[in-house]
Amino acid sequence: MAKVDTGSSLSTPQIQPGWTVISDGFGLMTASVTYKMDWSGNPAALYARGTAFSDPAYTYLKAHKGSVSYDNLKYAVVKVDYVGIDPTVNGGNRTNPNTSAANGLTAENITTHPNFFTSADGYAFGALAGLPSDFGGAYDDSTLGPPVTVINVTTHKPVVVPSCEGYNGACFETGGGGRFIGFVDPDYPELYGKTQYLSRTTTYSGVCYYSDASFIQALYGLLGTATATYQWGSSFPLIPTWGPIGGGLYGNRNLLSQVNVEEYGSIFKVMYEIRYSVEGWTPNVYINV
Repeated sequence: MAKVDTGSSLSTPQIQPGWTVISDGFGLMTASVTYKMDWSGNPAALYARGTAFSDPAYTYLKAHKGSVSYDNLKYAVVKVDYVGIDPTVNGGNRTNPNTSAANGLTAENITTHPNFFTSADGYAFGALAGLPSDFGGAYDDSTLGPPVTVINVTTHKPVVVPSCEGYNGACFETGGGGRFIGFVDPDYPELYGKTQYLSRTTTYSGVCYYSDASFIQALYGLLGTATATYQWGSSFPLIPTWGPIGGGLYGNRNLLSQVNVEEYGSIFKVMYEIRYSVEGWTPNVYINV
């Protein structure tokens, strides 16, 4: 009995019912589409990265990855994942950033404490160590701290001298300050032996998608810069509107500290990190934009 072929030959790929398009709410669009075609066709042409989805309403979606399985009756089933940026969101150039914040405490050298040298608002009992000027121009010699070796300004030879002490047993190498040794007075047990404290830290982590490599190159140039607004330039609004912004005592408060990029279909996925400092990032060290 001879073989009889009926129905479509599937010489061209046919989209199967049930395909879906998903929005992440920030402008990223993805689709999962299944095709059927004859074994003699070229399924790789469907899922080659960057191939546009054939539906007229979604040609901005480009193939990201795909798979093919060969069924009975010489049918090939091709599954393709597409990705793109909604053209109604920022002109299709970028998605809106999807950002989260982590807030906690991290160990820092206690000399960086805002209440260490001078009294700061909100803290009890004044500065932790004070300044040499609080002691007539130089910290007093300490009877509790270790002796230190310094170079005599006249003989230029090393000599052993007492270390020096500010408030609360805060011990330094010299009367003018120098290296901080620690808190050496046991009469202040809450500070005795301490050289670190737990400082507040806020870090933003976010994801954004861009349509063109020029955006990525511009963003690389902004790495390590600090802003006082919600964005870096007009193209990079990376801080959510609920995040604190502005300037602190030393500089702009939000520092772009990390930019990671991977290709995703024909667009670019950017994973970034922002470090927030209430005192700000000094423009002597970090470019403020």
